Amino acid sequence: MLKLIRLEWKKNNIKKYIWKAAGITVILLFFIIPMARELESENPIQLHGKSMLAHSIDLFTHLIFIIFTGIMISAFIIDAYKKRTMDLMFSYPISRRKILLSQIAAVWIFSFASLLFCKLCLSVTLTLTRPLTGIAATDILAGSLSFWLNMILSSAAMVSVSYISLLTGTLTRSSKTAIVTSVIIAALTQGNIGDATLAGSIPFYALLMILAVLSVCISVCHAETGDLR
Repeated sequence: MLKLIRLEWKKNNIKKYIWKAAGITVILLFFIIPMARELESENPIQLHGKSMLAHSIDLFTHLIFIIFTGIMISAFIIDAYKKRTMDLMFSYPISRRKILLSQIAAVWIFSFASLLFCKLCLSVTLTLTRPLTGIAATDILAGSLSFWLNMILSSAAMVSVSYISLLTGTLTRSSKTAIVTSVIIAALTQGNIGDATLAGSIPFYALLMILAVLSVCISVCHAETGDLR
């Protein structure tokens, strides 16, 4: 499986995605740092148990990387169906399920690592520039277990829910459908209308996780029998 994952990264030129993820991180740094002073005060407002600055980091990184994952799913998997290269791969003496799972894992691992790296860079930079920005948030500091647990679990959850777009893209053989689905997911999970928002809603995220798991399962099962229907 690891060899297949590395093959997927090489085949899809993972270096360009590394540069894209790095570019996103730099852009967010230049965007977040000027906002830090405005977002924080001596008594920072708490939202969902986090300071406004920590919440803003989660908001922007989750929003961008949900879509980023959808784009990678489109490039790694949906385009392979569209260009018929998946048919060639399925002719190899390797289980179709294993091939598709390696593609899914290749995207998940890279997206998760990229999101985690981006969050860490933002948090460390804001901590180091604290004397200049005057931020008062203590949850930005990467010293507590809760900080790391929240960062890891939230990153894993956001990347995972992006896989709902896998099913819509696979069934329609459309990259645009997959990307649009990921944009909708990003809007639903991170957006708000006035004071109404689904961000932080555990039942909603649980539902999305179930849909993501079903999306992967259905896509893998369809790969095994798709040409028999």
